[in-house]
Amino acid sequence: MAEAAQLDALEPPRASLGEKLVTWALWLGFGLLLALSFRGAQIGDLPLLGQNWSNTSTYLRDYLHPDFSDHATVTHYIREMWVTVQVAIWGTVLSILLAVPFSLLCATNIAPAWISFPVRRLMDTLRAVNELVIGTAFLVAVGPGPLAGVLALALHNTGVLAKLFSEAVEAVDQPPIEGVRATGSTRLQEIVWGVIPQVGPLWTSFALYRFESSARSATVLGLIGAGGIGQVLFDNINSFNYARVSAIAIIIVIAVVIIDITSSAIRKRLV
Repeated sequence: MAEAAQLDALEPPRASLGEKLVTWALWLGFGLLLALSFRGAQIGDLPLLGQNWSNTSTYLRDYLHPDFSDHATVTHYIREMWVTVQVAIWGTVLSILLAVPFSLLCATNIAPAWISFPVRRLMDTLRAVNELVIGTAFLVAVGPGPLAGVLALALHNTGVLAKLFSEAVEAVDQPPIEGVRATGSTRLQEIVWGVIPQVGPLWTSFALYRFESSARSATVLGLIGAGGIGQVLFDNINSFNYARVSAIAIIIVIAVVIIDITSSAIRKRLV
């Protein structure tokens, strides 16, 4: 009897009828959403994959034979890829410089609500606007070239990093800060000696992740005239030279892999 009572006590609690109805309603709503978006997403046109297979096979045939025959052209691709990496580097560095003060102003345990709330909304706006949209605005201001890409990445990444940095600040342990405060330090000294040492490694990890993302985003920004390998890629796509498109794609993949491996090695040393 005692063992049976113990087994009954170990049984997970059963959901009430109301909870089951809510769960069923959620699943029903999800199914309804899929049905409503079926036509808008053109899922019914999937058979076109088979009907247009001849065009796809032509594309794949050229794409699977990358053109590395012209050494001067390949060297040009590598130089443009390096430009893209430089855009990502500067876009990330500028965003870090902006995100650090903004993150402190966003943190509710550092700044009062009348400051943190509007600053958070400003960072939300920067995150919500895509780099391409910001890039087109800077193209008008500074003209085509890498600088427009740098500024676009800097603004967008500021919104992203400020959110990540501020969440790290809000999760810090209070005893170190209280210890600094007990010495009669100012508010700024509390942040420098009590907060920054705790969040420094995490901030660095976040910044490296954003650099990896920026390297890919900088490639896309080249499509709108922001320089780098993306612009070369777009030109070859427009000329239907898929063998060269494949060569450019391989160079991009190699560069991104090198960046990812390097970033991962740096992050491991921070742990």
